[in-house]
Amino acid sequence: MHTLVTNLNALWKVTVAGLVLGAGLPIVFAVGVRLWSVAETVPAEGGGAQRHYPALAGAYACFALIVVAIVTGILYTAKAFLAAKFGIHLFGA
Repeated sequence: MHTLVTNLNALWKVTVAGLVLGAGLPIVFAVGVRLWSVAETVPAEGGGAQRHYPALAGAYACFALIVVAIVTGILYTAKAFLAAKFGIHLFGA
């Protein structure tokens, strides 16, 4: 019974991580693209373009979150290499 509980505990953690990283990051990127598209609008009757600064800031925030997630993933993957070659210990390596 202890093995079953241990396996189910690990299973829900892997499932949540898969949902967050597998579906969550593409959703955040899609929201960033959507906000980017509404950040600058051109009126139908002509004239200058109008910027929607809160949408632009939201798009930048979404893209920054994606970049941070990518860099964190690369550093997590390379943590043993960084610890062995350069003495940089990240993520408790």
